[in-house]
Amino acid sequence: MKNQNVIVPLCISVVGLLAVVGSIAMGEPAKDMKPAGQPADMQLPPGWTPQDMQACMAAATPGPQHQMLASGAGKWMGKSQMWMAPGMPPIASANTATMTPVMDGRYIKTEFTGDMPGMGPFTGFGINGFDNVSKKFVGTWIDNMSTGIMNGTGEASADGKVITWTFTMNCPINGKPTTMREIDTITGPNTRTLEMWSIDPKSGKEFKSMFIELTRSSS
Repeated sequence: MKNQNVIVPLCISVVGLLAVVGSIAMGEPAKDMKPAGQPADMQLPPGWTPQDMQACMAAATPGPQHQMLASGAGKWMGKSQMWMAPGMPPIASANTATMTPVMDGRYIKTEFTGDMPGMGPFTGFGINGFDNVSKKFVGTWIDNMSTGIMNGTGEASADGKVITWTFTMNCPINGKPTTMREIDTITGPNTRTLEMWSIDPKSGKEFKSMFIELTRSSS
């Protein structure tokens, strides 16, 4: 049985890779992004108005935030430092993440591979998007070293260069829900950083648990 507490910071950090590599300055929707279908002569449900249908269509249509995420498509190389608890020395590792737009540009998925020192190969899969209704970035994450699905929401800065995330999960140490805060920052056209802050299950205090430098591969 693997120690899930060790991998928790790594898992949640990878979720943030989706956001950080896609946090490009907002632009027009890509040509391959398809708007929600226009209903032709469609009978509305009882009590519905045309405005209700228009609201549903608007919620389903990709916009600039989806283009923002899709702009991060490609292969990214990461150099990571992870702290398991306050005051402990960092654990260094290397990883890769491949980002691919899916569902006509509405979401972007990541396929992640790396190695957890002392624990073996690590693989993960995540989906990120932007919810037109809540006006927030949204993300989920699963991996081979946990059994829970982690969920998060994020908000972008005014200049679109920083996304601040809050993820929720269950702590394997005390069995209670916990949160993790993540700050994803654009540092250049093909470089990003990810900083994560976790709650120490023993003291209840927040501490820096992960820092990743990311570079997009040209190959």
